[in-house]
Amino acid sequence: MEKIYMDNASGTPVHPKVMEAMVPFLKEGFGNPSNLHQFGRVTSDAIQAARGQVASLVNAKPNEIIFTSSGTEANNFAIIGILSSHKKRGNHIITTQIEHFSVLNPLKSLEKSGYAVTYLPVDKYGMVNPDDVKKAISPTTTMVSVMYANGEIGTIEPIKEIGTITKEKGIVFHTDAVAATGNIPIDVLDSHIDVLSMSANQFNGPSGIGALYLREGVRIRPFMEGGVQEGGRRAGTENIVGIVGMGKAAELAKLEMSHRIDKIQNLRNQLRDGILKNINHVYLNGHQTNRLPGNLSLCIEYIEGESVLLFLDMQGIAISSGSACTSRSLKASHVIMATCVDAALAQGTVLFSLGIDNSETDVKYVLEKLPPIVERLRQMSPLYNQKK
Repeated sequence: MEKIYMDNASGTPVHPKVMEAMVPFLKEGFGNPSNLHQFGRVTSDAIQAARGQVASLVNAKPNEIIFTSSGTEANNFAIIGILSSHKKRGNHIITTQIEHFSVLNPLKSLEKSGYAVTYLPVDKYGMVNPDDVKKAISPTTTMVSVMYANGEIGTIEPIKEIGTITKEKGIVFHTDAVAATGNIPIDVLDSHIDVLSMSANQFNGPSGIGALYLREGVRIRPFMEGGVQEGGRRAGTENIVGIVGMGKAAELAKLEMSHRIDKIQNLRNQLRDGILKNINHVYLNGHQTNRLPGNLSLCIEYIEGESVLLFLDMQGIAISSGSACTSRSLKASHVIMATCVDAALAQGTVLFSLGIDNSETDVKYVLEKLPPIVERLRQMSPLYNQKK
């Protein structure tokens, strides 16, 4: 049986060259980077090299990169750390209704502590209006947090326009760029981004390692305390193997980005066109063109996305029915619902997220297996039979 992985939004396979870079530090790179002896110097130098590689990916300075355990930690660190350091300015935060739960849940906790949060709506494509951001800013606004691109529906947000507004107002601008970093070009300077979250497992690096870009001069309270690692901003002995892997993955992503985008986008379009041609009552989620290269989020009417996922899995095809953080929930995705998709239709959401290892053969196999699965499931649907 074929084994085809189209769930790259949940996590990408580790690039062979990334593995190669990591292996020496599994074998011999065990020295604590905080120590001055030769073993510590080797790992300390490796971390600094990786810091430069990650910084280069988003056009930052090496000293502006703080390594974390994940994109989730980076988001929590950004929100809690920034707000804790800017209490005197005010207690108002602006975000959107389609943020990842690693942004929404910390904000909900902060609301219980007296913070005020404005959750901006999005249009039917999942796009936030920069004018809405501007109108929502008040004298007590401390921070704006808008994701760079949505991992569920693929829509890329107008980050530069929002960054221009926050810069003029002197407000800290954070973006959750976990889904975007390494997959599309990002320039923190050009977009006026102050704080940016990223995760290595979204661009063919290892899991368990992420990073936070913090613009030089922006104050942040340490999220973890205990030692002086990461410039005193994130205590704990560094994940050397993960950091080295993330650095190499960042280097490769920057070097190969143009080629990767062209390849993955072409495959995504072939898959999209094939599905829309061969299956009726299918609707595209997210923006038609302004979207992540590998993202194909669809609503298939009259069936449940979870059922499609399970039937495809039996054919060796791995996809998702939305965010990996909500895939075990029977509720419709908050992202899909925010785009005003009908609740019943939203239950039929499926997400194909293609990556660098996918091929035209994979696409053809999916197009062969998917239509009969959809037809079989629809035959069991009373709603579909009524429609006929």
